[in-house]
Amino acid sequence: MALRIEPIDPARPDFAGVVSGVDIAAGVSPAVAAEIEAGMDRFAVLVFHGQAINDPQQLAFSQHFGPMETATGDIVQGAERRLSMDINDISNLDKDGRVLARDDRKRLFSLGNMLWHSDSSFKATPAKFSLLSARVIPDHGGNTEFADMRAAWDALDDATKAEIRDLVCDHTQLHSRGVLGFTDFTEEERRRFAPVPQRLVRRHPASGRLSLYLSSHAGTVHGWPVPEARMLLRDLTEHATQREFVYRHSWSQNDLVMWDNRTTMHRARRYPADQVRDLHRTTVADSAPTLQQAA
Repeated sequence: MALRIEPIDPARPDFAGVVSGVDIAAGVSPAVAAEIEAGMDRFAVLVFHGQAINDPQQLAFSQHFGPMETATGDIVQGAERRLSMDINDISNLDKDGRVLARDDRKRLFSLGNMLWHSDSSFKATPAKFSLLSARVIPDHGGNTEFADMRAAWDALDDATKAEIRDLVCDHTQLHSRGVLGFTDFTEEERRRFAPVPQRLVRRHPASGRLSLYLSSHAGTVHGWPVPEARMLLRDLTEHATQREFVYRHSWSQNDLVMWDNRTTMHRARRYPADQVRDLHRTTVADSAPTLQQAA
C-alpha cells in the first residue's frame, strides 16, 4: 500500500493530515521518509494511527528526519529516569511504573505541558520535529491541541507584523513553570534552564512561510519593559490559539503524532490524576539557533 496523506479537516487542508500506508515498526525507506518530510512541510501536523511500536523502533523512524535531541529538558535526570535519554517521558509514572502522587515534583513540573508551548524553545538550538507515541491513555481527557502559527501570522494586521517582525524573546522553563507557581528549582537546574534568545517571527526553510514563534517559555522581549513584553506575548498567544487555528487530537492507543515545532504550538489537556497516561516523545533537533537562521 502506497503512502497517502489526507487532510483531517478538508476546510483546513494545509494543517493536520492523517497518514496511511506506513508501518513504522517494520521500518521505512529513505524515500518514504522524504515523502513524510514533504508532508510535514505542507501540513505541520501528521497523525499515524495503529502504530504499535517500541522505543528503538520510534527512535529509528525519528532519525530519518535529522539529529536527535537528548532529554535534558526533563526535570528527572540520572538514575531516577524511567526511560533512556533519547526519549522524553511524557507520562505521570515514576521509574517503577507507578502513578505519581498529586504533589510529586515530577508531576507538578510536567503540568507545564498543559500551557501552550513549542518543544525545546528553551534550548539554544530548539526542536524541529516532535514525535509522540501513545502507549497507554486514560479513559477520558488528555487530548493534545495544536495551533497553526503560520495561519496566525497571516491573520495579523500589517501594523502588528511590522512592529514584531524583528523582535527577539528570551525563553526558559523557569518562566513557564513559574507562571504555574512552580519555583522549586535547584541551582543546577537554574543553570541548565538559563534563558536563551529566539526570534519571535520565523521563516520556514522549505515553504518560505512566516510564522509566529511563541511559547509559554517566552517571558521577555529584548529592549522592552517586562510588563509590556508579557502583555504583547499574551495578546499574540490569545490571537494564535483561536479555535479557527487549532486542531484537537483525541488520542487512541498506538497513535503516533508528529509535528513541526517551527510552525506550531501545542498543549496537553487535563485528565484524571489517578489514571495512567504514558506517551513517549522523540525529538529531532533543528539545524541551528533561530538567530542564525534566515530571517
